[in-house]
Amino acid sequence: MLNQPKIIALRQSLETIIVGQSALLDRLVIGLLAGGHLLLEGLPGLAKTTAVKALASGVHARFQRIQFTPDLLPGDLTGTDIYNPQAGSFCFVEGPLFHEIILADEINRAPAKVQSALLEAMQEQQITVGGVTRPLPPLFMVLATQNPLEQAGTYPLPEAQLDRFLLHVELTYPSAEDELRILQRDRMGHAAGTESGIKVDVQTVLAARAEVRKIHLDSELERYIVTLVGATRDIAHWLPEQAGMIEVGASPRASLAIAHAACAHAYLQGREYVIPDDIHAIAADCLRHRIIPSFNARMEKVSRNSLLQALLDAVAVP
Repeated sequence: MLNQPKIIALRQSLETIIVGQSALLDRLVIGLLAGGHLLLEGLPGLAKTTAVKALASGVHARFQRIQFTPDLLPGDLTGTDIYNPQAGSFCFVEGPLFHEIILADEINRAPAKVQSALLEAMQEQQITVGGVTRPLPPLFMVLATQNPLEQAGTYPLPEAQLDRFLLHVELTYPSAEDELRILQRDRMGHAAGTESGIKVDVQTVLAARAEVRKIHLDSELERYIVTLVGATRDIAHWLPEQAGMIEVGASPRASLAIAHAACAHAYLQGREYVIPDDIHAIAADCLRHRIIPSFNARMEKVSRNSLLQALLDAVAVP
C-alpha cells in the first residue's frame, strides 16, 4: 500500500480548510478512492461547494465547476459540433464534462433533460455527440451538490441518475463549538480558503484505486452486504411492523457500491481488510438514494434514514 500515506495526508489536510464536516470529508476521499460519484445534499451555507473545491485543489487534475440553472442545455455539458466556415466542415468543441473532477453545483435546479445528459458520462465514462463516442479521462468524477427539494426552483433527480451516484451524503449544521471555531477564524482574518496544503497527482490517485481493489473483503461480509441490500426489497421479513414502508428496494448496484465504499473506508483507516464497522459507516449513504418509501411511509413521515437504521439493526452481523 505505497500510496496509502499520501491519501491519508490529503484527507488530513482537508481538515485545515473545512471545519465541522468530518463525515463529508471522509466521503469525498472515499469517492475519490472508489472511483464513484457523490451527491451532496444540504441547505445553503454548509460548505458543500467549498469542500469539493478543497478536494480538487489537493489533486493535480483538471477541475471544472458547472452551475446548473433552469435554462441550461445538454450541449452546455457535453459539447457540440460547431461549423467552421474556413474549413467548410464541422468540428467538435468539448464541453466541461471532459474535465477530470466535475463540480455540478445545485444539480437539481436544472430540468430532467439536462440532468439526463450526465447519465452516459457517469455510468460509461464516455460521451456520444453527433454519432461519435468520445472517452472521458480515467479519473472522471462528478461531485454534485443538491438543495433540499422543498426549496423553490428545484427538480427531483430521475431514479436512473440517482442510482449512478456511489454515495448520497446528507449534511447537517455544525455543532456550536465548530461554528464558534468558524466564526473565530473569520474574525481573525483566517477564513478558510480552498487550497489544500497537500498535492497528489492523478497517477497517485489511480494507483491508490488499484490498491483499494486489493483490500480483502471476507466472503461472510460479502454475503452480509447482499443480505442487507436484499432486506430493502423485503422489509416485511426483517421488520414486520414496517411492512409496506418501502415501495422499491435497492438495486444490485447498491451491493457493489457498499463493497467498493467499504474497501475505500478501510483503506482510509490504514487497514488492508474490511471489518463490519466499515460497512456500517457507509451503508446508509450507499442506500439512501436507492430506495423509494411507500405512500404510507410518506404519510406517516417515516424517513429513509430511520428505515435504513432499523434494517441495519435487524440484520445480524456475521
